[in-house]
Amino acid sequence: MNDESREPFKRLFFALDCAPAQRKAIAQWRGALQLRSGRPVPAENFHLTLKFLGSIDNARIADICEAAASVRTSGARLTVVLDRLDVWRRAGALVLAPEQAPPALLRLVYDLEQALLPFGLEDAPREFRPHLTLARDFRAPLPEAVTAPEFFLRADRFILFESHKGRYRALAEWPLGTA
Repeated sequence: MNDESREPFKRLFFALDCAPAQRKAIAQWRGALQLRSGRPVPAENFHLTLKFLGSIDNARIADICEAAASVRTSGARLTVVLDRLDVWRRAGALVLAPEQAPPALLRLVYDLEQALLPFGLEDAPREFRPHLTLARDFRAPLPEAVTAPEFFLRADRFILFESHKGRYRALAEWPLGTA
């Protein structure tokens, strides 16, 4: 039995995943920024967080998955345009974000939060700010990009991920639909 299976808690979050080709394109674009601050997020970890859960008792994971399965989606793929580079000073993060969050994304997050209310996972609700983190511990001014960001994150499912020692592993997923 490995150490991981004996841990009573898992660090979890819901997210939209990036396709491998998109991860590569974003990583190449980030490379052109020639960052001299922060720790770049590995391209295989690129995602758009919907809801961070934190440390969850393993015994509650099945119930959380059941709650997530109750979320009704639009039945269509979700497209989020990541077209703005930003520095989040308090979090020390360099992020790609949408200039305008699509209503379907906001609805999905709201419905997911409502489904998870019975679990009491949050002390104080946080405003949802969709983003994809490019670098952590970023303490420099906003870098100038040679080309403006314009990445289309297209998702046909949302996923429950486990974060363990810097790696993300999908535990469960739910379809958004196809279009």
